[in-house]
Amino acid sequence: MRISKMILASFAASLLLGIFTIDGEAQTRRKKKKPVRRASVVVAPAVPSGDAQIISRASDQNLLDPQALNSTVVSTNEPVADTSARYIEELTNRIKQLEGAKTATFEDRQKRLLLNLDIITRAEQRSESLRKQLFEMIEKETNLRSRIDQIDADARPEAVERVTIFGGSLRPEEVREARRKSLQAEKSNLTALVTQIQTTRASLERNLERSDQLIDRLRFKLE
Repeated sequence: MRISKMILASFAASLLLGIFTIDGEAQTRRKKKKPVRRASVVVAPAVPSGDAQIISRASDQNLLDPQALNSTVVSTNEPVADTSARYIEELTNRIKQLEGAKTATFEDRQKRLLLNLDIITRAEQRSESLRKQLFEMIEKETNLRSRIDQIDADARPEAVERVTIFGGSLRPEEVREARRKSLQAEKSNLTALVTQIQTTRASLERNLERSDQLIDRLRFKLE
């Protein structure tokens, strides 16, 4: 009888222990399956100090705040305006520099023009002087050649004889010989002088041609 009571007590204790164990496991599973709610974090938009930045969230489906958009447009336009002002200022400075360069170039052209005019004037004066000298050389050469022709005429035997007859000399042969020698010497001197004049004349002609060419080039540049 005592043994039966002990068996019943042990069975009852085992049953209670199993019930408590099952209940604890059920509570543990219920605790694991219970969803944990997470607090949503709201990020406040920061005031942009320099360039505007737009922060969007996927939960907001990429919707923009109108105030943030307006601030972005204003902030973006400010550096563009500054850049345009600087660009306009740079263009103004460059235009002033170009105008200054044009003025300097115009002054240089005026100076060059005056210099060319002065050179033309001097070249023309030189050409006139050379031309005058050339005419003088031609005139001298013409006179010398005329004198040489006259000497040739006077050196003919009949001309020398005529002079001897009218001279009334007692030694006509010596007079005729002296006459021929005198005419020959004069002709030699005049011929040498004509040669020098021809050399000078050729040099004058070359210089005159160069001077005229220089004048033509300068006039062409001025035109």
